[in-house]
Amino acid sequence: MSWFAFRPRLWDTLRGYDRQAFRNDLFAGTTVGIVALPLAMAFAIASGVSPQSGIFTAIIAGFLISALGGTRVCIGGPTGAYIVILYAIVSRYGLQNLLICTFMAGVMLVAMGLLRMGQIIKFFPMPLITGFTNGIAILILLTQLKDFLGLTVTMPSGFFATLQTLEQHIVDFDSTTLLLSSACLALILLWPKKWGKFLPAPFVVLVIASVLVLVLDLPVATIGSRFGGIPQGLPQFQMLTLDLANLSDLLLPSFTIALLGAIESLLCAVVADAQTHDHHDSNQELLAQGIANMVVPFFGGIPATGAIARTAANIQNGGKTPIAGIVHAGLLLVVVLVAAPLAKYIPLAALAAILIAVGLKMGDWDIRKAAQFPKQDTIVLVMTFVLTVVFDLTVAVQIGMLLAAVFFIQRMASSTSVQQLSPEYGYVFERHSIAGKDIPTGCIAFRVEGALFFGAVDRLDDLLERSGDASVVILQLHRLVLLDTTGLLALSALHQHFTEAGKTLVLCGAGGETAEMLIHSRIALQMGERNLQPDLAAALERARELLHVQPHF
Repeated sequence: MSWFAFRPRLWDTLRGYDRQAFRNDLFAGTTVGIVALPLAMAFAIASGVSPQSGIFTAIIAGFLISALGGTRVCIGGPTGAYIVILYAIVSRYGLQNLLICTFMAGVMLVAMGLLRMGQIIKFFPMPLITGFTNGIAILILLTQLKDFLGLTVTMPSGFFATLQTLEQHIVDFDSTTLLLSSACLALILLWPKKWGKFLPAPFVVLVIASVLVLVLDLPVATIGSRFGGIPQGLPQFQMLTLDLANLSDLLLPSFTIALLGAIESLLCAVVADAQTHDHHDSNQELLAQGIANMVVPFFGGIPATGAIARTAANIQNGGKTPIAGIVHAGLLLVVVLVAAPLAKYIPLAALAAILIAVGLKMGDWDIRKAAQFPKQDTIVLVMTFVLTVVFDLTVAVQIGMLLAAVFFIQRMASSTSVQQLSPEYGYVFERHSIAGKDIPTGCIAFRVEGALFFGAVDRLDDLLERSGDASVVILQLHRLVLLDTTGLLALSALHQHFTEAGKTLVLCGAGGETAEMLIHSRIALQMGERNLQPDLAAALERARELLHVQPHF
């Protein structure tokens, strides 16, 4: 494809790859694999699927994203951001339809990459991202309270239904489970950072809690008691069962998965670039994410994307190339092939504690930052947060983006002004300056500053009145930063109004795209080329010509 260069970063890093680089990647990949093991199982269980689905996703998607992606150090796999979405899909449509959604989301991500939509992250303001990230963190905390407290009730997927269920059954908590989960959470939160580089807290908690369950025979729910353990062996290929009856209903959740995957993976790449001073290929990254999500459903996997925490662990432990991500996937495969039977002793309370710690660290809880935001950005953040928690991520992003767009339009419109030229405007651009120039009697000049677009065309409404008895009106456009079709039509209508009033409109100073739009539009024919001038001096000369005034020397 000549219009899309398929070039994974792995290809570039293999040239000049040496033994020292491999040692660094081997250590980093092994560490990340240890971190990913408990997280992959925890994310899968919280999403309403078996723990092996999370591990198979981390293996297959982790390998494909590293091998085909557009970054050097990003780690792919299941993430906490998906939990609420996937749990709702499984609850409503079942596991097979979740696999279909994952595949369709992968197709959408591939399309985004091929259509070069890798800059999509730029269109999502940080207040919106912070809002839905915090909302997802709250939902993760709520969904894990069941296993954290040792409740045996089936939890619903809605926010208010979850709260109601917790309120009714919280008195039925299991003291042994609560003691174990609380100890696990405390150990994760208090684990020294300097130790975490070599022994990640989630892995330590997983091992200690499993040993306690085995040695003390603790009466708590485990992977073995709920899922029968994890099968030992390679992931098995299985064809997807297409449910035509629900296919149209699956489009929206599939798009939500794709959108969230694109946002999180590209945000992960941006964070990695900031730490490594590298530059990622966003379109290649979307393509790799899409391919991974198209493949994993055939092995029972769930959606995957770039994992910011695991990527940070990779960087901190010396990972330099995609080989580290491949090593991480390989380690998880070895664990499945060798140690899968031991997984039956892993208590769900420990996994719940791990996810609660993820939720606490995932959110940005510093409210002092919000106090520094403009009021409109704070509204976007709070609204997105509330809608994510109460309804779902799709509604939150749609309304959050709508609010952000409306507020942006208001800001752009408020920055647009039309001022009558006077000497204090004349000290920056000599060609466009009014300083030292004579405005002939019967002429008046105005300057448009800012953006002349659909949200600001009303700034031109009173120009006919403000022009008074002047026969020639000059409108200076050199400080116009944006002109859209609505603004162009408004200029055309302004010209028509002036013509009907016996006045002549002269435009001057337009440059770049604005000049091209004026020249190639109908307004150029309506006004005549003589009334489109390059600068103020030429426009004043045209005014004298129209007014039959001799030049002033």
